[in-house]
Amino acid sequence: MSTTPLSEIAGQGSACIHGTCVVVQEKGLLIIGASGTGKSSLALQMMALGAQLVADDRVELTGQADHVMAAGLPQIRGLIEARGIGLLRAEAARPVRLAFVVDMDQPEPARLPEPAEILVLKQTVPLLRGAGVPNLAAGLIQLVKMGRVAPEWPNT
Repeated sequence: MSTTPLSEIAGQGSACIHGTCVVVQEKGLLIIGASGTGKSSLALQMMALGAQLVADDRVELTGQADHVMAAGLPQIRGLIEARGIGLLRAEAARPVRLAFVVDMDQPEPARLPEPAEILVLKQTVPLLRGAGVPNLAAGLIQLVKMGRVAPEWPNT
């Protein structure tokens, strides 16, 4: 299955995309990438650390005045694929406001990256590049819970 790049839906008010979404402390993380890049695996790891599943495989995005909401499709709500195991049931979270996009196709070359953004529908959302990042699930959980230090630190 091909992935619709977020750039192709940038000007739309809503879209259904290939991806996975989890929620931590009422903040949604949209995980995107080509088939086989580990979207569902990352979501399962995060769920083991306390995240809740919003959607797997298909995510319904809806633009609001100043943010984007993500929701699961009713037909597959509460289901997540575990490669080599099968479809698993999960407690499905309600629609959530997107706080981050995690792109599993892109590696992060910088050890301490500068903040980046991506256009989702008509809103900018912080972007994290997840390909090959060690301890990604734990790092994302901690990011959502406590935030990150400004790149200028300790000079601020």
